[in-house]
Amino acid sequence: MKNIVKQAVIGVVMMACSFTADAQKIAHVNLDSLISIMPESKVAQQGVQAYAKQLEQQVTAMQTELQTKYAEFQEKSKDLAEVVRASKEKELNDLNTRIQEFQQQAQADYQKKTAELSKPVYDKAKKAIDQVAKENGYRYALDTSTGLVLYFEPADDILSLVVKKLGITPEPAPKK
Repeated sequence: MKNIVKQAVIGVVMMACSFTADAQKIAHVNLDSLISIMPESKVAQQGVQAYAKQLEQQVTAMQTELQTKYAEFQEKSKDLAEVVRASKEKELNDLNTRIQEFQQQAQADYQKKTAELSKPVYDKAKKAIDQVAKENGYRYALDTSTGLVLYFEPADDILSLVVKKLGITPEPAPKK
C-alpha cells in the first residue's frame, strides 16, 4: 500500500513538473502603436488622403453644377412652358440622384482604397511580430490594442523588439 502511495505521489510530482516545463510563453504587443510608427503607414495615410480629396473635389463639382442649374431654373421657371419646366425639374432630380449615388459609391471606394493601402503595412507588421515571437520562444503574441486582453505582464511587451526588427527609430513623444 505504501508503495502505491509513493508511486502516486511521484506520478503527481512528475506531472506537475512537466506542466511547469511546458508552460506557454505568451507575449503582447499593441498593434495599433506599432502600425502608427511605421513609415509605410504614413505613406499609406497620405495616399488615402489624396484619394479622399480627389473624391471630394468630384462631389463638390457635381454639387456646384446642381446649385447652378437650380438657381437658373428658379430664375427662369416662371417663363417656361409647363412641359419644359417639368423636363427641367426631372433633370434636376436626376442630377441630385446621381450625386447621392456617387457619394455612396465614393464611400465604398474610399473604404476599399484604405484597406488596399493598409494591407501591406499590416502584413509587414504581422510578419515581424511572427519572427520576433519565434526568435524569442513565445508561443502566443496577443494584440493589446483590441481590448481583449484583460491582464498582461509589462515585461513581455515585444513592441520594442518588433520596432527594432523593422529598423524603425521611433520619434520622441511630444512634450506636454
